[in-house]
Amino acid sequence: MIVSAEEGLVIAESSMEGIDGAAVAALTAGVVARLARATEAAGRSAPAFVHLQADGGALLAVPAPGELLVVAVTDPAVNVGLVRLELRRTAERLT
Repeated sequence: MIVSAEEGLVIAESSMEGIDGAAVAALTAGVVARLARATEAAGRSAPAFVHLQADGGALLAVPAPGELLVVAVTDPAVNVGLVRLELRRTAERLT
């Protein structure tokens, strides 16, 4: 999913059945914005990768050029490293 980091709107998506893309986009943009403010306040740069893990799976996000986020919602058994690589590759292609 490609998400506007500022507005939390879906730009493009291919979602699993039962996933509310608009809700995921809004949640992800809000979490990433708060993390960026918190890390800035701590004198650090914004996160290059966000990983929220829950019992039912994970929410992964990578910043992309143009105030965009590349987002994935995964099953619990997914290989997070591979998903992270794909998210980064996708973000690089958005330049």
